[in-house]
Amino acid sequence: MNQPHVNDLADQLPMSGEPPAESKATRTRTGFDWWGEAKGLFWLILAVLGFHSFLAKPFYIPSESMLPGLEVGDRLVVSKFAYGWSFVSPTIPNPAAIFEGAVLRRPVESWSYQLPAWKGRIWGSVPERGDVVIVTPPGQTSDYIKRVIGLPGDTLEVRGGTVILNGKPVARGPIHYKDMPVDPNATCDPWQYPDARITRADGATVCRLPIVTETLPNGRRYDTVELGASAGDYYGPIRIPANHLFLMGDNRDRSADSRFALGGSEKGLGGPVPWENIGGRAEFITFSVDGSARVNPLTWFGSLRSGRAGISLHPEEVR
Repeated sequence: MNQPHVNDLADQLPMSGEPPAESKATRTRTGFDWWGEAKGLFWLILAVLGFHSFLAKPFYIPSESMLPGLEVGDRLVVSKFAYGWSFVSPTIPNPAAIFEGAVLRRPVESWSYQLPAWKGRIWGSVPERGDVVIVTPPGQTSDYIKRVIGLPGDTLEVRGGTVILNGKPVARGPIHYKDMPVDPNATCDPWQYPDARITRADGATVCRLPIVTETLPNGRRYDTVELGASAGDYYGPIRIPANHLFLMGDNRDRSADSRFALGGSEKGLGGPVPWENIGGRAEFITFSVDGSARVNPLTWFGSLRSGRAGISLHPEEVR
């Protein structure tokens, strides 16, 4: 067998005190790459904000204006692209408002900035009658959730609690009752719902609400709460201007909507709303919480309401 030449071995060995070339190439730094991590976080935040601005965003139900279909504590998905995009579409965080609301626990109207208003929508389309939409009242930054009742060009009136569209009353079914569970997010306040809180024979405490099913001219139907005479039972008649929508809450006697003055004590929408102020369409419920959760994580799963995840928010259509 041939033995390696001495000069060949010498050529393969590094010179004294000099590290091998391979170890130089594979040497890694042990320090933390702050700049790389910051860039990665920046692009992640930008992607999330882009998704929320142009595709879909989560929404939290803070009030009972859309009972019985939507309860306080419901979390929804709102599609941003359903009607095109307008100045209310982008989600731009406001650090000062976030700090004030999350850290200082002070009430803030919104945790995000709003772009200056402009007319029209990009690739815009008019919502269908009966859609549940997110709306930002003119001149404000907070979001409301309401149902589209009147479209551009409609003549609308409310008489004795019945909506009249283009001279024809919207069909209303007979009063029936629905039992809503009572929990920390749904207390069935006796001032709001007199005599509605009852204890059934099975021991459950519920809020028994009088319900009327309403069917719009396009065949879409949904349930509304009918509590009797209220300030919004008479309105109009008005003609809805071009590129405007008339919005109402399903909890008709406990909803600040297009029937009431903008802002102030009434906190309404001030009549028909420009379609530029529509932020998106409510699609479905992701999950719902009853308000019983505390700081302890063990209480979180127990606060989930069963049976609400995945409920579609598109109205039933009668063929």
